[in-house]
Amino acid sequence: MKIIDLNADGGIGANSLYVQLGDFHLVVDSGLHPKKIGRVAAPNLRPLQGVKLDLILITHCHLDHIGSLPLLMRAYPNTPVIMTQPSHMLIERMLHNSANVMLREKEEKNIPDYPLFTHEEIDRVAPRMYPLAFNSPKKFAGARDEIEFTFHPAGHVPGAAGIEIHHKHRRIFFTGDVLFQVQRILAGAKFPTGKFDTLVTETTHGATEKPPGITRSKEMIRLVETINATIQRGGSVLIPVFALGRMQEIMAILHDARKFDRLAECPIFVSGLGMDIADYFDQISKKTGMVHFTRSILKDLKAKKAPRDLKPGKEPPIQGIYVVSAGMVAENTPSYTIASCLLGNAKHSILFVGYCDPDTPGGHLLAANNGDQFLFDAVNVKTRVRAHIERFEFSGHATRDELLNFAVKTQARSIVLTHGDPPARAWFMEQLTAKMPKSKILDPVPLQTYQV
Repeated sequence: MKIIDLNADGGIGANSLYVQLGDFHLVVDSGLHPKKIGRVAAPNLRPLQGVKLDLILITHCHLDHIGSLPLLMRAYPNTPVIMTQPSHMLIERMLHNSANVMLREKEEKNIPDYPLFTHEEIDRVAPRMYPLAFNSPKKFAGARDEIEFTFHPAGHVPGAAGIEIHHKHRRIFFTGDVLFQVQRILAGAKFPTGKFDTLVTETTHGATEKPPGITRSKEMIRLVETINATIQRGGSVLIPVFALGRMQEIMAILHDARKFDRLAECPIFVSGLGMDIADYFDQISKKTGMVHFTRSILKDLKAKKAPRDLKPGKEPPIQGIYVVSAGMVAENTPSYTIASCLLGNAKHSILFVGYCDPDTPGGHLLAANNGDQFLFDAVNVKTRVRAHIERFEFSGHATRDELLNFAVKTQARSIVLTHGDPPARAWFMEQLTAKMPKSKILDPVPLQTYQV
């Protein structure tokens, strides 16, 4: 088996792996780097020159895994793309949103490369995307060779899959992004057992030790209690969320709390792509039963769109809970504007329920101390940090110990480390080398070829 990491920067970014099994050629995922702009944000496809690509497999619909898919499909116009049924229901909406963002940024930031693909191109390539049910092995023949692959539920977000591949006598497994714990709206990963020849594993939390005693259910209770305390002192709450998965999970948690009279009475406002995704989750729930979320949750909560007359740096006209995108409080998003409205008053709260890159406005807010000056440069607002800022543990990724235990149980002869920053990979390299001394552990350098 030959493998090349096409993510030119390594780490977590434009996730994409080229794999050759005998004479069969496939790519797993085709993402877009969230911190880069233009063509350099996409995977480097040079190692594929001269290759007749047989198949593209998608693990899930976050943009760091699908954001450059139309570019890959453009380069390989005859190669089919296969994903799980929930992902198939979501992927076009996610790509169209990406095209919208690029068109807006082209105008606002004068980025010549944008858009990398158009709405028309998404519509044109969509018929080459095919759904496959979980736990349904499928054989796929290339020009001279054949593989059998199976999607296994990976938790993380609806549709996320680990991919098991059989080629001749070899058994290979890609974890994709995985969460073993149960979320409010989604079951945890259910991966196959037994021995693998090769394991390709994510390493996101390798540098992060999970604090003892923290559970998702305890964090749900703590979140509701913090919201109630804020509302009771006359403040408003901002919960910045990722549109795919986290927004719907938070709304379901609020729904549970209100159903049992545990949530303070106040308006709940939502906005952003997450509202559209809620409709898709409703359809996925009805069609597959794999998501525990329906539109009735928003209806019962009487969720409203966030007021349009919010002025940066000014108190919001209505006290309430604002569950809005984007999760890292990126510029030119509802969460960025509302954060500028709330940060300067101690009665308000800004509550983070997902990962924030340290270099984003959300990361800067989490690192700020009470009384620090904070600049919302994009809306020309400068204020002191007075609001209550807190982070809650609702990660979409498995803990490092869970992934390590899974890896050890596979007894894989070769383990390839992906989707993690250098310190995270270093921890897995050290631990796996000690616990699996007979296995070959690889932390691939981007764009270099490895035989495993």
